[in-house]
Amino acid sequence: MTEPQPAHIAMFSIAAPGHVNPSLDVIRELVARGHRVSYAIPGAFAERVAATGATPVVYDSVLPTEEDPDAWGTELIDNIEPFLRDAIHVLPQLAAAFAGDEPDLVLHDITSYPAPVLAHRWGVPAISLWPNLVPWEGYAEEVAEPMFAELKQSERGKAYYARFQGWLEDHGLAHVHPDRLVSSPRKALVLIPRALQPQADRVDSSVFTFVGACQGDRADQGEWQRPAGAEKVLLVSLGSAFTKQPGFYRECVKAFGELPGWHMVLQIGRYVSAAELGPLPANVEVHSWVPQLSVLRQADAFITHAGAGGSQEGLATGTPMVAVPQAVDQFGNADMLVEQGVARRMDSGTATADELREAVLGLVSDPEVARRLQEIRAEMAGEGGTRAAADLIESELGSRTPARP
Repeated sequence: MTEPQPAHIAMFSIAAPGHVNPSLDVIRELVARGHRVSYAIPGAFAERVAATGATPVVYDSVLPTEEDPDAWGTELIDNIEPFLRDAIHVLPQLAAAFAGDEPDLVLHDITSYPAPVLAHRWGVPAISLWPNLVPWEGYAEEVAEPMFAELKQSERGKAYYARFQGWLEDHGLAHVHPDRLVSSPRKALVLIPRALQPQADRVDSSVFTFVGACQGDRADQGEWQRPAGAEKVLLVSLGSAFTKQPGFYRECVKAFGELPGWHMVLQIGRYVSAAELGPLPANVEVHSWVPQLSVLRQADAFITHAGAGGSQEGLATGTPMVAVPQAVDQFGNADMLVEQGVARRMDSGTATADELREAVLGLVSDPEVARRLQEIRAEMAGEGGTRAAADLIESELGSRTPARP
């Protein structure tokens, strides 16, 4: 019997941890199965991509980065215009980079607008990767239309949609409305557990497949060691972007500094210095970055901004959470964690040390929280993770997939 030839798979994403990291273990698995993966990504993430065995295809992006999160603005139109601007800038680069070496299949993060355009041009199937919640049947009427109604009536909004529609028409996609380019994929992998998905029973399972957390061992990020004598460990992290919160960090130190039996790991990001927090007790360690999953595997509680990555890592490790959302999908994630019975939600701008301490201690002492976390961990294990994601991707390649072990 002739061994099928491996396929060439192209993955497209943007320079943002919350959009790159969820895909990495899936890419690593595809490479291990014998596929050649080209991963289009800005240079800041090329090394991270190369570590999976994929070949980085580096392009120049004009999207705001982690260095300047304020560049995203404050209005809805401020948040969406950059993706179209970037797509127009990036598409010619990617078309040239893949000329003569077109892939057999396109994978793409939901923020990569050029990817479905290129898949259409090349006549190959595309699978979108969703690192956050997906639309359910009725989402457009219940959520999207009210959210975008005012914008679509504004001059700036009309100009945005006209430019977007014109760009699609220029590339043979006149039949696709801008709103549907992302929200209505032919096939999608959802890289969050169903436990984080609102209205999960109304999601079209013929399009969206939940595979849950695809985390891998993360050994390349390093390991954190629990200090001797630490009875309980608390991790505090607001992610990588919205971390300018020195006042909140001081409240956390006040809440858990010198609290008997507790050790706190505080990740403060790049915009705050440890000196701004004042004197630190011996049971508090402060870092600009920590290997989060390694810490969570040993932690007893997690104060988190409720990003999709952190939320599912907390669920996967069975860690009770206090959610202090900062932006975009984090508010919805926080509500889902509360609804699942494994978290409490607070406002980082108003939370006091006493309130934070009371919330954490209440969560870790509640047997119902522990029981629910164990249930969710079992559900997530059943979703299949990385292996299930790679199986679905290979099924789209048909007879070209390598023989399975």
